[in-house]
Amino acid sequence: MIRHIVLLTWTDDATDEQKAAVAKHLGELPAVIPQLRRYDLGSDLGLAASGNSDFAIVAEFDSVADYEVYRDHPQHHAVINEHIVPIKAGRAAIQYEF
Repeated sequence: MIRHIVLLTWTDDATDEQKAAVAKHLGELPAVIPQLRRYDLGSDLGLAASGNSDFAIVAEFDSVADYEVYRDHPQHHAVINEHIVPIKAGRAAIQYEF
């Protein structure tokens, strides 16, 4: 199994509507990318005084090939380019086997 984790930080001028659109459109991906075994999304709860990212994505796949389908899927790229890139200040990611 492969786990993919992405942590995003938004720009200071990102609106609530833009942030909600990211969650909405990412949340639609499991319906079009059946290789997603598990897909969790969420905004930071603000429990730490500083240093946290604003949004997290955790995805699980049966294989590297399944992860690559997700990574390269046109609808995934559309969400990134149309909704994430305009408000992204930072990104960290990791993929690991478990």
